[in-house]
Amino acid sequence: MANKPNGVLYIGVTDNLDERVKEHKLKVYPKSFTAKYNCDKLIYFEEFSEGKIAERRERQFKKWKRDWKIELIEEMNPSWSDLSANWNLNYNKIRK
Repeated sequence: MANKPNGVLYIGVTDNLDERVKEHKLKVYPKSFTAKYNCDKLIYFEEFSEGKIAERRERQFKKWKRDWKIELIEEMNPSWSDLSANWNLNYNKIRK
C-alpha cells in the first residue's frame, strides 16, 4: 500500500486481500500506520498458497532497502496505479 507514487510504503500480510484493502481505504483502524499516512492505494501484491510462506516474504520485503522495494513495485506497476481501483468492493459491509 502507498499514499502516492514514491511516497510512504506499507507492507503487510493478509488472508483476505479484498477485505484488508477495504479496511485501509475506509480507515477502519484510525490510529493505524496506514490511516495516519493515508496509505490507501494498493500498488503491489503477491499471492501465496500458505500463510507461513507469505509471512516469510513479508519479513524479507520489510528488510529490503527502499530503492529495492521501489524497483520491484515499478517492474509490475510503473505508473503506481491503485490496483484495487476497479475491484467490486462492498463498502457497506466490513468483516468483524
